[in-house]
Amino acid sequence: MSKIIACIDGSRAAINVCTASAWAQQQLNAPLELLHVLEKTDYPSEGNMSGNIGLGTREHLLEELAELDGKRSRLMLEQGRFMLAEARKQVEEAGVSNEQISELQRHDFLVDTLLEFEPDTRLLVMGRQGEAHDSASDAVGSHLENVTRTLQKPILVALENFKAPERFMLAYDGSVTANKALKMVAQSPLFKGIPCHLVMAGKRLERQREQLANAKTMLEGAGFEVTIAELEQEEVRTALMGYVEEQQIGMLVMGAWGHSRIRQFLLGSMTHWMLHNSKVPLLLLR
Repeated sequence: MSKIIACIDGSRAAINVCTASAWAQQQLNAPLELLHVLEKTDYPSEGNMSGNIGLGTREHLLEELAELDGKRSRLMLEQGRFMLAEARKQVEEAGVSNEQISELQRHDFLVDTLLEFEPDTRLLVMGRQGEAHDSASDAVGSHLENVTRTLQKPILVALENFKAPERFMLAYDGSVTANKALKMVAQSPLFKGIPCHLVMAGKRLERQREQLANAKTMLEGAGFEVTIAELEQEEVRTALMGYVEEQQIGMLVMGAWGHSRIRQFLLGSMTHWMLHNSKVPLLLLR
């Protein structure tokens, strides 16, 4: 059975990842795996120092350095196991049964690990900041954008003070990516029972209004209570964020990286901007 994978590290964001993962697990009734990856670059290099100036005849120094490296590695592994144990405790307290939780620690690159598990991944949950950016609330972790570009599975980006959404917003523009996201939302139990705001922003053609109406019909047919909104502002990104704040939206759902690299370079990427500026959790759908 496909899993929810929650990326756990030593950052403050891990608390929000646990809360968001517990919510998603109860909505999807899917197994939850807590994953801690020790990046290969986190380990000290085992370079050959025998030719270094001053160390050629001092083998005891090399032995001491190797011993320190080994000790550091063991401590990092132990720290990771402690993080996973604390994460398990938190998701259990949030209502996830012990039988639905598993833990995994890997020594690899994060993206490579997630790609290996992608066939069995139903939803990936990550924080916006990793340990390296823990003190910057609006920074984006070094791995997040790379992961969202690489994986084809839904990714929930948990922000600070995550709580179960009372309403969610689907940003819709009638594109292929947006229609794929629409279909995934309609078919998934993740948002069942939660009112949906279906929002289109920017200049529109009559054809797009018809697409918006059809999208509303699809969601209502799947049992959603739907509110549609057409935002006339030129600046799409700030219009969407203004609507989120005005309507107290709890989660923003959008198709990710839907345009060519050339268009992203020329016009800027909506996904990139949202990753940096969103004030509410993001669900990115590919």
